[in-house]
Amino acid sequence: MTNFSPSIEAALDAVAGHLSQARRALFITGAGISADSGLPTYRGVGGLYNSEATDEGLHIEEALSGDVFAVRPDITWKYLIQIEENCRGAKPNAAHRAIACLDQHLDRVMVFTQNVDGLHRAAGSCEIIEIHGNLQELMCTSCTHEEAAVDFRGREIPPLCPVCGAVLRPKVVLFGESLPEDELDRFIEALQEGFDIVFSIGTSNVFPYITQPVVFAAGSGIPTVEINPARTQLSEVVDYYLPLGAAEAMTAILDRLGIEIDPV
Repeated sequence: MTNFSPSIEAALDAVAGHLSQARRALFITGAGISADSGLPTYRGVGGLYNSEATDEGLHIEEALSGDVFAVRPDITWKYLIQIEENCRGAKPNAAHRAIACLDQHLDRVMVFTQNVDGLHRAAGSCEIIEIHGNLQELMCTSCTHEEAAVDFRGREIPPLCPVCGAVLRPKVVLFGESLPEDELDRFIEALQEGFDIVFSIGTSNVFPYITQPVVFAAGSGIPTVEINPARTQLSEVVDYYLPLGAAEAMTAILDRLGIEIDPV
């Protein structure tokens, strides 16, 4: 077991204590949870898109926007492929597997993730809301054709529908597009039913729909935990801030509960 500072040890002990009493846990996750799988966090240290502009002179949010996709799908696809290449071959790490493992020990474990890498799904978590979609599923922009895409190797840019010839797109939410209402409704319903502990792991916490559930839980006396090497606007709000990597923190928490994480 890793030796941490006394303050972090105490926080880990307290979080494990709360989790041992919980029956329903919510895990809100961002790109940071996949860092130990070798994926870039897109922003910040080791980020994929830290430069000011893309080759086309656009901010990455513009290149990956619904507006640009509508007129220049080749530009959007260029950067979608870069993201997919960075995800290709990645495996769930100990943090993904730890959360999935908790399905066997709690009545309900919900994962609400911003990630499109599919790693929570690959780890075996039972109840997942991929609020930004999944890169591994494609849909036609014109007809009803859909297909799975293990990876994007060898595809033309932009890829075209084999049925009608229109442009294909991944089932992801591009910048400027609305979040899927059915998934949001499912999340709101789960929040109304309630959780006994709420974790925020590896997210920069810049979107209200990511931060508000944590703020609400903290204000309602529900134990809240943030796991992130970098501080965010939630760090002063949560009950326990753990400045650790996701895999390291989740392994330490489950160690304290005597729960063995399933191997790769």
